[in-house]
Amino acid sequence: MHHPGPPPDHPASPDPDARWLAVLLDSAFLLLLATSLSRYLSHHPDNPRVPWVLGLSIALAVAQPVGSWLAHRRPPAPGRRRSPWPLAVVTVLWVILVLLAPSFSWCAVPLVYTALRTLPIRAAVPLVAALTLLVVVGEIRLPGPVDSNLVLLPPAVAALATGVFLYMERQAARQRALIADLVRTRRELAATERREGTLAERERLAMEIHDTLAQGLSSQQMLLQAADRTWDGDPVTARTHVRTAAEVAARNLAEARRFVHDLAPAELADGRTLGGALRSLAGRESAESGLPVRFHLDGTPVPLPAAAQAALLRIAQGALANVREHAGASAAALTLSFLGDQVVLDIADDGRGFTAGGGPGGTPSGPAGPAGPSGPTAPSAPGRGHGLPAMRARLRRFGGTLTVESAPGEGTVVSAAIPLAPAGRRPPSPDRP
Repeated sequence: MHHPGPPPDHPASPDPDARWLAVLLDSAFLLLLATSLSRYLSHHPDNPRVPWVLGLSIALAVAQPVGSWLAHRRPPAPGRRRSPWPLAVVTVLWVILVLLAPSFSWCAVPLVYTALRTLPIRAAVPLVAALTLLVVVGEIRLPGPVDSNLVLLPPAVAALATGVFLYMERQAARQRALIADLVRTRRELAATERREGTLAERERLAMEIHDTLAQGLSSQQMLLQAADRTWDGDPVTARTHVRTAAEVAARNLAEARRFVHDLAPAELADGRTLGGALRSLAGRESAESGLPVRFHLDGTPVPLPAAAQAALLRIAQGALANVREHAGASAAALTLSFLGDQVVLDIADDGRGFTAGGGPGGTPSGPAGPAGPSGPTAPSAPGRGHGLPAMRARLRRFGGTLTVESAPGEGTVVSAAIPLAPAGRRPPSPDRP
């Protein structure tokens, strides 16, 4: 539970300057005590009360610093008050001394501050009022005519001291509450950032698994099923399928090791360009799945951030997997276009297509959004549904858009566009959605 600060009737928590303030109050008290004693001895040298006054003065001179030392030797825990007993002893000695010698009444000024700092406000204010009243009575008891200024001055000083002290206490309480709120907000922000980082990492792993391991396992399953069907009738073809499945498994193992270590895709390793990686992907897809895939490069290539190249390559892999599994296409094409202000990757097929925005797997054309179906013509099946959302998530990191165009019997075109940063301007950060 959050506590913005001590209750208004409790003293503030101890601070590093409390000891210096205590030394100042003790010094002021001892100075006033010595001055009052000197005045009393000079005006009443033969008074029979001199031994009592002298003894009480010495007792006060010892009790005040000793009580202050005891109070600050072990500061109280936050929310708890200092022990009132040192103040009580000093106050009782001072009251007796004032009753014997009214000239000691001005020693009450340090006692007022000590009372305000030691006691709860509800107890300190009445004590300050009683001390002030005793000072006024002492001034009235002094020999000679009563000075009205000396009668009005003690209440004014006490009221001013109490008001300033209460104001500063409330200001300090507000500052403590503000600091506590800032600390709590900083902790909540750090916790939120950790949660967001965890979710972002989960999303990254989900996309990587979908676009690498899941698609590779799907290819292996298809190849092994084909090998099983042709094993007896055409063992040579069956062995070819098995060897191809083994190659896919080896690539998947390399990809798994790379995305666990957050490395670039294997196709982009060793300085390979995005165009070369897409060309290799098209050739490998044609050889492994039997689906002819051609690659075309349009425009003059410009350097792209490694993360953007990896995102476009993963999108191409995911889209081709959807074509292979769901489109029933006889051919597909990858087109990488550099258009000056953006780079666009088109994945087109001549499959069965679908009605955009209607039916299972349909999606309207438009910019990448937070939601979408699993992919063109993708069936609604358990365990699926990561294709287009994963593509959109990848593109959002770069301010890109995803467009899907399709019609029944006319195939499908998936277009992924990423804006290119103008000269002298930094590209969008992949760490910001």
